Amino acid sequence: MTFKTEVDSGVADRDEWSYAPAVGVGPFRFGMIVDEVVKAAQVLGQAQVSDCARDHATFSPTWKIEVRREATPSLPAVTAYVSQAVGLFCIAADAVHGPQVGYDGISLVGRDLSELESDVIAHAEAVDGRFRYTPEGYAGPNDSGVVMRGQLVGQVLRSRPLFMVTRDGANTEWDSMPSEEYRQGRSTT
Repeated sequence: MTFKTEVDSGVADRDEWSYAPAVGVGPFRFGMIVDEVVKAAQVLGQAQVSDCARDHATFSPTWKIEVRREATPSLPAVTAYVSQAVGLFCIAADAVHGPQVGYDGISLVGRDLSELESDVIAHAEAVDGRFRYTPEGYAGPNDSGVVMRGQLVGQVLRSRPLFMVTRDGANTEWDSMPSEEYRQGRSTT
């Protein structure tokens, strides 16, 4: 099943992937090794593996796997990060080309961040639940395995969620975030 939002109309149909906390998202399961991630990536397109810069001596060597849709080879739809010590620990869905992933009925990928914030707050109020903000001020589900990020698409900041578990030597998912994902406002027009 696919659907379109205003950000990807005319660009690409989005697959709908499920997310299970501490288990995985779509075809990816936390803990997979590089070869397993590359094989699972075939549902979207082609995968390219590269080494991540080792910015923190605490972490074991890490690989970045960029998965590009065959129809849009220029930008990755999904970026997966695999640590030598814990395997797959982070999956980032691109705001424009990534699959749509929902959380308790809320679409998380490619959303205007202010609209997503309104939806998350309304949902929390409706179910007498909670939501949380990242240190950067992005609202998202109250799930330690979902870290909301912003991605500049044209003139609008869109949601680029990271689905994560902690990696070796880290206390939280925020501490585990790959240094490549710290770049704010990555522009994709």
